[in-house]
Amino acid sequence: MSVPLFTPIDMGGDVVLPNRIVVSPMCQYSAPEGSASDWHLAHYAQLAASGAGLLVVEATAVSAEGRITAGCLGLYNDANEAALKRVVDWCRAYMPTTKLGIQIGHAGRKASAQRPWHGGGPLTARDVPDLPWTTVSASAIAFDSMGGGVGFQGGAPAQAPAAKWHVPVALDVHGLERVKAEFVATAQRAVRLGFDVIELHGAHGYFLHQFLSPLTNRREDDYGGTKQKRRRYPLEVFAAVRAVVPRERSLGIRLSATDWVDGAMTVDDTVETARQLKALGCDFIDVSSGGTIPTAKITVGPGYHVPFSARVRKEAGIRTWAVGIITEPEQANDIVARGDADCTAHARSFMVDPRWGWNAARALGVETPPLPTPYHRAGSILPFKPQAAMAKAAE
Repeated sequence: MSVPLFTPIDMGGDVVLPNRIVVSPMCQYSAPEGSASDWHLAHYAQLAASGAGLLVVEATAVSAEGRITAGCLGLYNDANEAALKRVVDWCRAYMPTTKLGIQIGHAGRKASAQRPWHGGGPLTARDVPDLPWTTVSASAIAFDSMGGGVGFQGGAPAQAPAAKWHVPVALDVHGLERVKAEFVATAQRAVRLGFDVIELHGAHGYFLHQFLSPLTNRREDDYGGTKQKRRRYPLEVFAAVRAVVPRERSLGIRLSATDWVDGAMTVDDTVETARQLKALGCDFIDVSSGGTIPTAKITVGPGYHVPFSARVRKEAGIRTWAVGIITEPEQANDIVARGDADCTAHARSFMVDPRWGWNAARALGVETPPLPTPYHRAGSILPFKPQAAMAKAAE
């Protein structure tokens, strides 16, 4: 009997994933000057051997000013590219069946922040050597100007210190062209590195989302006001990136389906955005939510984004990934089986269990994904009966 989670999926272009499991981008905040470190090599090496069909590299900034923190990964200069090539080359050499993706983005007004384990709030002059830098956005509205004190998006937000968030510079048209060119240049580097899948980050209150949401976009020019004008800049950026990403590669975007605030961005808005992105050559939508303002009341629970993914998939007619506390293999398989998403994307599940994909296959009774050659002897060990399996293997 076919198990939906472990059936191949055409992701657009020439990209076919061997299964529907995606390792979601997970910020590591461990990249000096934006360059991947030994930590990244160890981190992505184990995740490439996780059994997932696609491994997506963490949010990768298109410029130094676009980093969330001073430790965020970047792909905006030759040193960044060379450092990340080391990681990509390892994954290709030892786990060639795992497809590789990268999420590229710009943090906008949520940039110049402390690492989460330092509180996640805005950098201040006291945070030496990570001095604050000027942030930019659609409008000059600070992250905490809507009230609140929660300072960091990413799982359970950390409590920000009392310091006020920076007021960003509202970019003029020349600034918008500059950032668009940075997205294009980073996409070209990602293509050169050989990534199969490229995802723009248009969610969680970061730069592109800041144009889509009326909470952060108060512009009175052609990039603000109506819903369609608020879409204009993200659509322009996507189109510019699509123009340099070969059609044999898969290109998509992560969107926050809703701001979780009355009168702000809704799932209906996101469905229409998805329709227009599809017309521009978008291959998939990675459907998340929230992150725009710190005081939004978000209803969190297992699979809480799945209904949003289902609506976007059905009404926009585009592939979707479902995210958000999808921890159990049966849960993920049911999501795909119901047609609520084409893939399920997991983050913390893989931190807890770097072999989640292998173990999901065993739990669902299908053949495990390919293992690295040195691990082949582990293929007969069942994780839920380790002693019995080890005894059988020793016979």
